[in-house]
Amino acid sequence: MQKKRDSAGDVTGLRGRAESSLRNRTKAQVEVDRRLSSETQRLLHELQVHQVELEMQNAELVETRDRTDMLLEKFTDLYDFAPVGFFTLDDQGRILEVNLTGSALLGVERSKLISRFFSRFVLLPGRSVFLGFLARVFSGTGKESCEAKLSKEDGTPFWASLNGCSAVPLAGQKKACRVAVSDITSFKQAQEAQRLLETLSVSNEALKKEIVRRQTVEEALKDSEQHQRQLLEHSRRMQEQLRDLSHRVLQAREDERKRISRELHDEVTQTLVGINVHLETLSRDATISPKRLRQKVLRTQRLVEKAVETVHEFARELRPTSLDDLGLIVTLHSFLNDFMKRTGIRVQFTAFAAADQLDGDQRTALFRVLQEALANVSQHAHASRVQINIHKSADVVHMEISDNGDSFDVARTLNNKKNKRLGLIGMRERVEMIGGQCTITSAPGEGTRVHAQIPFKNGNKEHTRP
Repeated sequence: MQKKRDSAGDVTGLRGRAESSLRNRTKAQVEVDRRLSSETQRLLHELQVHQVELEMQNAELVETRDRTDMLLEKFTDLYDFAPVGFFTLDDQGRILEVNLTGSALLGVERSKLISRFFSRFVLLPGRSVFLGFLARVFSGTGKESCEAKLSKEDGTPFWASLNGCSAVPLAGQKKACRVAVSDITSFKQAQEAQRLLETLSVSNEALKKEIVRRQTVEEALKDSEQHQRQLLEHSRRMQEQLRDLSHRVLQAREDERKRISRELHDEVTQTLVGINVHLETLSRDATISPKRLRQKVLRTQRLVEKAVETVHEFARELRPTSLDDLGLIVTLHSFLNDFMKRTGIRVQFTAFAAADQLDGDQRTALFRVLQEALANVSQHAHASRVQINIHKSADVVHMEISDNGDSFDVARTLNNKKNKRLGLIGMRERVEMIGGQCTITSAPGEGTRVHAQIPFKNGNKEHTRP
């Protein structure tokens, strides 16, 4: 019974354990199943996410491919239709690649340019320049440039600017460089036009200067022609004055001879005749008393003295001997004293002592100028005072004669052909004959001033007499 109860208890416990184990296993299985279902869902979710990522990446790849195709198309267009020609050359100068612009520049289809030498299109004078440019491109790392004159396939020449740099060759390719070629014919023509314009500008400027110079020369020639006409007119007037002066000198010489002849006849001859009569009377009258003899001798002596004085007066008028014997200053003092006694005109005279060292011609010229000037003052000026000053300045002697009398028109007087007096012209001619100058000025209220200047090298001491 006990065993039955124990057996029954065991079975009951085993079942309980089995049920408990089943319950536990069912919970574990449920947990496993639950865990399996969650993992599957996660994996499925991951797969779905990955699928979405793949779809997005595929869309991006498609978009990138489309963009790349578009960029490639744009690059191809930019490359082919660029405003400059792009050439890929090897180290021998053969053309490996070229764009459409490059083929258009050379006038050859692109396919026919491949493997041709680029130097074939370079004109001979610039071929060495191109080869040197190509050598520099392949030997260096920087950019190189040059200008050369190229020729199209049909022979049309044009100027081109070449800019090149070395290119990294792709696998299996030769060493290469890329050269950009631009047509600069218009630029060269503009440069040539600019140079021509500059040349023309320089020529134009030189032409302007030449025009200005010729205008200046023309003006100078006109001035010179006018001056020459003035000189010619002045020379003509001077010639007329000289002819007139010559005629007047001849006439004055003749008049002077007549006057001297008349004076000699009237004065000296009559005096000498009177002396002769007295002497003849003395020779016939032997019984004359001593007293009467002395009276007759005295009258005869007075006649002789009168004759001598007359001869001396003629000599002084012709030429004062004191100019040679006593000098200029003493002669002028004597002349001025006599002038003041005869006219009553007060004269103030100042001179420097070395004036006596002037030579004979110079002393005579100054004396005659002074003599003629004072003659004009006494006859025409109605002056009461005359100032005479002879002084030295540097190597020039100046003689100034001024009065306070009436004025006159100097130019008209000098040019007046009806003027029979030689004074003004004679003064000027005398001074000019010894290398000097003589000017005469006259103005109302200021009187007349005669200024004569002649060369001199000695003397500086002043001599003054009021």
